[in-house]
Amino acid sequence: MTILHGGFLLAEQLFHPKALAELTKSDWEHVGRPIVEALREISAATAHSQPLAWKKKALIIIWAKVLQPYPATPSDTEARWQEDVFFSVGNMIPAINHTVLFELLKSLEASGLFIQLLLALPTAVCRAELERFLEHMAVDTSSKDVAFFLDVWWEMMKHKDDQQDPLLSQFRTMAHKYLSSSDEFSHPPKRFKSDPDVCPTMPLLAMLLAGLKQIRSRILCPGMKCCTLANLADMLSVFALAEDDPQEVSATVYLDKLATVISVWNSDARNPYHQQALAEKVKEAERDISLTSLARLPSETTFVGFEFLRGLLRDWGEELQAMLGSGQGTSYDSYRLCDSLTSFSQNLKLFLATSSLSKEERQVGSELAECVGAFLKSTNRVLGKKGFEKDIAASIAMAIIEQKMDRHMEMCYIFASERKWAFSDAWLACLVNNRALFREPGLVLKLLETVTDVSTADGAVPEAQVKQVIALTLECYAHLSLPDKNKVLSGVLLSWGRKGLSEKLLAHLEGFQEDLNTTFNQLAQSASEQGLAKAVASVARLVILHPEVTVKKLCGMAVVNLGTHRFLAQILTAFPALRFTEEQGPDPSPTFVVSCLKETVWTKFSTPREEKQFLELLSCLASPAKPQGIPVAALLEPDEVLKEFVLPFLMLDVREVDLSLRILIQTLEAHACLEDYWLQTCSPFPLIVSLCQLLDGFSKYWQLPREKRCLPPDGKDLVIHILELLCEVVLANAETFSPDTWVKSLSWLHRKLEQLDWTVGLRLKGFFQGHFKCEVPATLFEICKLSEDEWTSQAHPGYGPGTGLLAWMESCCTSSGISERMLALLVVDVGNPEEVRLFSKGFLVALVQVMPWCSPQEWQCLNQLTRRLLEKQLLHVPYSLEYIQFVPLLNLKPFAQELQLSVLLLRAFQFLCSQSCRNWLPLEGWSHVVRLLCNSLTGLLDSVRLIQSVGPWAQGQEQDLSQEALFFYTQVFCHVLHIMAMLHQELCEPLYVLALEILTCYETLSKTNPSVSSLLQKVNEQRFLKSIAENITPEERRQTLLQKISSF
Repeated sequence: MTILHGGFLLAEQLFHPKALAELTKSDWEHVGRPIVEALREISAATAHSQPLAWKKKALIIIWAKVLQPYPATPSDTEARWQEDVFFSVGNMIPAINHTVLFELLKSLEASGLFIQLLLALPTAVCRAELERFLEHMAVDTSSKDVAFFLDVWWEMMKHKDDQQDPLLSQFRTMAHKYLSSSDEFSHPPKRFKSDPDVCPTMPLLAMLLAGLKQIRSRILCPGMKCCTLANLADMLSVFALAEDDPQEVSATVYLDKLATVISVWNSDARNPYHQQALAEKVKEAERDISLTSLARLPSETTFVGFEFLRGLLRDWGEELQAMLGSGQGTSYDSYRLCDSLTSFSQNLKLFLATSSLSKEERQVGSELAECVGAFLKSTNRVLGKKGFEKDIAASIAMAIIEQKMDRHMEMCYIFASERKWAFSDAWLACLVNNRALFREPGLVLKLLETVTDVSTADGAVPEAQVKQVIALTLECYAHLSLPDKNKVLSGVLLSWGRKGLSEKLLAHLEGFQEDLNTTFNQLAQSASEQGLAKAVASVARLVILHPEVTVKKLCGMAVVNLGTHRFLAQILTAFPALRFTEEQGPDPSPTFVVSCLKETVWTKFSTPREEKQFLELLSCLASPAKPQGIPVAALLEPDEVLKEFVLPFLMLDVREVDLSLRILIQTLEAHACLEDYWLQTCSPFPLIVSLCQLLDGFSKYWQLPREKRCLPPDGKDLVIHILELLCEVVLANAETFSPDTWVKSLSWLHRKLEQLDWTVGLRLKGFFQGHFKCEVPATLFEICKLSEDEWTSQAHPGYGPGTGLLAWMESCCTSSGISERMLALLVVDVGNPEEVRLFSKGFLVALVQVMPWCSPQEWQCLNQLTRRLLEKQLLHVPYSLEYIQFVPLLNLKPFAQELQLSVLLLRAFQFLCSQSCRNWLPLEGWSHVVRLLCNSLTGLLDSVRLIQSVGPWAQGQEQDLSQEALFFYTQVFCHVLHIMAMLHQELCEPLYVLALEILTCYETLSKTNPSVSSLLQKVNEQRFLKSIAENITPEERRQTLLQKISSF
C-alpha cells in the first residue's frame, strides 16, 4: 500500500495548491497519471499472487475513503481506527472526491470491479453512487466515457454475486455499518422511485437506461453503436422477455457459442481479450453467454426500452448495415449486435404471442419486431458468409475440464464422445490429468464407444495409445460403485451384445484369457462370502470385456464344481444388467443369462449331482440371498424359467422331462406367496394342457418304445402333484381373469382334454365344477349311481360291455377323495353271495389290467381301496391252504386282511404271469410291477408288526399273537418265493431282498419269544421253509436263503 500512498502524494503535489477533493473531470488527465501508474505497479508486482485481489483491495480503500464523512469527528475517527479494516490505510490517503474514483476506474478499465464493489454497497448507497457515476459520465462526455459506460452496463448484466469473496464481505460490512443510516444516503436518487420488493439490479438497469439517453448524442463510432444496441437488446431479452424459468441451452450449443465468441476475439486484435490465455478467455466468454435474471424489469421500463431500441435502430441502422456489409473483419461488437438482436427477436415474438398487452403496447412491440427483423434480414446474410474459427472447440472444452469451470461435467461428455478429438496429444493429456472426473457410468460408456469407433475405423492410431486409453477407461470403470458398473455393463451389452468389448477391441485386450483363468481359479479356491466383494470386483472387469465367456464360465463352474453354486450365483446376481434381451420384438428372445445357461449347461449334465446343483443355481438366481454390502437382484423371473426350461420339455420322449418337472415344482413352491399373480404372464392354461398331455402319455406308457419313455413310472406322481398344485393356484387367482376370459380359457382347456384319456379330465373335475360335467365311460354308470347333474357318459374306445369295473378302478386311482366317492356310489349287493363272487372275480381282473400303469401313489390308493372293500365285505378273497402242513389252531382274525391281501397279490401275479398276459409288458414294465408288489408286501409286514406289538390282545393276555405273526411270515415268504419262481431271474432281486427281510422278521420274533413253539415244531417249520427255498434259482440266492433259515 506504500506504492498507492506514493501515487496519491504525487498527484496531490501536481494539483497543489488545490486539494484532490476539488478535482474536476478536466483535471484528471494532468493529475491522475501517478495514481493510475501506482495501481498498475501494484498489479504488476503482484502478478504471481492474485493481482486482481490487490487491485480490488486498493480500489476498496479508495472508495471507502471517498465515502468517509469529511471532516470526521474525533469519536468517528476513534471508532473507525478500531473497527474499519480499511481505515488505517485509507487514512494515509488525502481527502478525495468521486471524480478521482470514477476517473481512476475508467483509466484502469475496471468496469467489472466497479460493478462488484457497487453492488456490495447497501441499496440506498448503491443507487446514490450509481447516480453520481451517471452524472459524472454526462458531463463533458468523451468517447472513453461512453466506452466505460457501455462496459459498466454490460458488466452489470453479467454480474453474479460472490458471497465467498472476503474483500467484498469486508467492504459490504463497512458500508452497512457506517453508511446505511447516514443522512446523505437515507433517500434514493430523486429521479428514481425505489420499490423495496424489486430485485436490486432492476432499478440500477433502469437508471443505466436513463443514463444512456443522456449520452446518446456522444455515441459516435460504429463499434460503440453496435455495443449499445447489443447491450439494450440483451437487457430487454434477459430482464424483460425471457421466461420465468428459462431452459439452459444444451452443452453442444453452449460450447459452440463459446467457440464462436473466442474465435471472434482471436480475430479481433483490438479486443481486450485478444492476447489473454485461453483459460481466461473461456472464463470471460462463459460470463458473456450466460446471462440470467431472477426478476423482470417493470413493464414501464420495458416499453421505454422498446421505443428507445426502435429509435436507435432507425437512426443507426443504415450506417451499421453498411459497416457490416463492407467486408471488414468481424469485431466482437458487430458479432454481439447480430447475436443479441437475433435472440431478442425470438424472445419478442414469443412475448407478443403469449402476453396480455394493451393496444398501444402491442403496437410498440409489433413495430419493434418488424424493425429488428428488417435489420437482421440483411446483416445475418452478410455475417453468414464470414467463417469463424470453430476448430478451437476441443481446446475450449479441455480448458473447461482442466479448470473445472461451469458445466465442466457436460464438457466431459462432449470430450468423451467427439471422435475427431480423440487420441490427440492434448486429448490424452486431458484424460490422464482429469481421470477422476470420468468416473461416471455415462462417461465410461462414451469413452468406450469412442475408443471402439476410432481404433477400428482408423488404423493410424498407435497401438500403445489405444491400450493406454482402454486402460484409463477400465480404471475409471473400476472406481465406480456396483450399481454404476451395472449401468456400464448394460450399455456395453446394448451396444456390442454378448461379446462386449471383445467384439471390437479383442486385438487390444492381450492377457484376457490369462486373467479369466486366474480369476476363476481364485473363485474356485475361495468360494466364501468373505471374499465376495473382491470376487465381484474381479468379475466386473471381465464381464464388460467379454460378457459371454465370463457368464458361461460362471454357469459352468456353478454346475460342475461341488458346492460353489450359491457363491457364484451371488456373483451373478450382483449384475442385474445381465437380464439383457438381445432381440426385442413381440416375441423377445431369452435374456442373456438364460441363453448362457441353455448354451453352457442345459442338456449337458453328466451326473445327478450336476442336475441338483443346476436346480439350486436356478433357485439362487431367481430368489437371491442378500449378502451384506452388495446389492443383488433376481436374474430369473419365474415365468421366464417356465418358458425356457419347462414348457418345451414336458413330453415323455424328451430326456430333460424329469429335470423340467423338478424345476417346475421348485418354481411353483418358491413363488407361491408372491403378491403378483406371476403365473398369468406365462399362460397357465397351456401349462396345464402340457401336464395333462404328459399324464395322457402314461396311459399308454408300456406301449411306447423304450427311447420314448424318458420319465420313469414313478414320475407320474410328480406330474399329478404339480397339476394339482397348479390348478389350486390358478383357481385361487381366478378373479385376476375377466369373467369372459376365464370362461373362454376353461372352454379351450376342456376341448384340449377331449383328445386325451378320460382319467386326465377326471383329475380336473374340481377345476371345471360349475362349468362342465365330468365325462366318463358309459359303462361306469352300470356299476355306480352317478348323478346326471354332475356326470355325463361318453363313448370311449376300449370300454365295451363288462368294462364298468375297470373304469371304476381307474377312477379310484386318481385320488383318495374320488376313491371314497366311487366306493360310496358302488352298486354291489352284499347280501347276494353270487353278486359278491362275481364282483371279486371282476376286481381281480381289473386289478391286473390297472396295476402295470399305476404310479406308486396310485397303487397305494388302490391298496387302501382294497382294504375298504374287504372291511365292507364287498370283496371276497378265499384263502387256500396250499402252503401249510397242518391246520393251524391259531387266532388269525387280526391278520385276516393282511393274509387276504397277500393272497390277492399272489393271484394277481399268477394272472399276470399266465400265458395270456405274460407278453403284455416289456422288461421295464415287469420291474415296475415287481416294485409295486414289494411296496405292498413291505407295507403288510409293517402292518403285522404294528398289530402284533400294540393290538389290544397284546395287553395282559395269557397268549399274545407271536405264533400268528410267525405263521403270517411263513405264508408271505411262500407267496414271495412262488412269485419269484414265475418271473425271470433278472426281475427277482427286489423280491429276493424282501424274502430275506421276511426271514429276518421271522427269526427276530422267534428268538424274542422262545416259548412260542416247541423244539419239534421249530424243526418242522425250518424243514418246511427249506423245502420251499430249495426251488429257488440261482444257486447263490438259494444257498443264502437256506443258510438264513438254518440260523433260526
